[in-house]
Amino acid sequence: MSSLSDLLVQFDAIHGVSGDEERVAECLKGHLQPIADDYFEDALGNQVFVKKGSNPDFKIMLAAHMDEIGYIVHNIDSDGFIYFLPVGYHDSRTAFNQVLTIHTEKGPITGITGGKPAHIVTPEEAKMAIPLNELYIDVGTNSKEETHALGVQIGDYITFERTGQFLNGSEIFTGKAVDNRAACAVLVEVMRRLADKDITATVYGVGTTQEEMGIRGSEPISGQIQPDIGLALDVCLSGGTPALSEKEIPVTLGGGPAIMFYDWTPDTGHGNNVPKKLTRKLVEVAEKNSIPYQRQAVLNGGTDAWSMSIRGKGAMAGCISFPSRYIHSATGCVHMDDLEHAVQLVVAFIEDLQEKL
Repeated sequence: MSSLSDLLVQFDAIHGVSGDEERVAECLKGHLQPIADDYFEDALGNQVFVKKGSNPDFKIMLAAHMDEIGYIVHNIDSDGFIYFLPVGYHDSRTAFNQVLTIHTEKGPITGITGGKPAHIVTPEEAKMAIPLNELYIDVGTNSKEETHALGVQIGDYITFERTGQFLNGSEIFTGKAVDNRAACAVLVEVMRRLADKDITATVYGVGTTQEEMGIRGSEPISGQIQPDIGLALDVCLSGGTPALSEKEIPVTLGGGPAIMFYDWTPDTGHGNNVPKKLTRKLVEVAEKNSIPYQRQAVLNGGTDAWSMSIRGKGAMAGCISFPSRYIHSATGCVHMDDLEHAVQLVVAFIEDLQEKL
């Protein structure tokens, strides 16, 4: 049986941007379908694995989104260069000088992002991030026909080409898709540890789709399951680096999973004021079991907890997060201790609940 670190390495290596989560779903199925009491998939590709409890009317939903941010082919010019659009929220500063993989029907194609050489960049341009619409992908061809011959078409998805690794023998893993494959690994481990336990609630472990595009996939599946309690499993912003002050982000790598009390994106309305009943219980369980944890409240956040809280009859929903440095980049970092303690917290929380909050 794969360890939690092995699971993270395996999931991070899979390519699957929003709308193209099939490969991640197959991996999740391979681990969880054999131990689940029930399994189903909906029209959007959400993967649902059920662990039956003694009370089928008491439902807990765990949501780990399967998608990663990436790009999509927008156009191919006469010289064979490829233009692209963002899939999910990107920092355009990270797009230049990247090796990318274009996922065609013929198979993966390697490309590099190109722009002006530094020698001819003006002083004004040097102060700015290159807008995505000015970047292009070079796949080594000289014409549109040659690029098409490789299999590249408008609508093909694009991901970062990077192999994840543990930094210098540490417990810090850096990869292209720790947001949110870290949660896929945690979900697998939680469901494994619950498999042989007698619990009261029926647990729905869900690999959700299209979270990075506005928390889409979890909306219909939340309405179908109609959980009483929902817990999103996701990364969160981590401080503890020279780029961030403790005042900005007090949560740090290795300090334990973060219990989210509040996250909200004013521009969209996504987010949660997590009910006190739920955060109080999570804190109580963590302290009773000596599980390290941190507390977090942020602006410009939002997870699958949002859709779980408002769909169907509504649910008491919150988020167990794993601090991540360099979020929404090809070099995101998480700490294995935080993932392990997140597994312990979720399992202990479910075991502790004998009735609805």
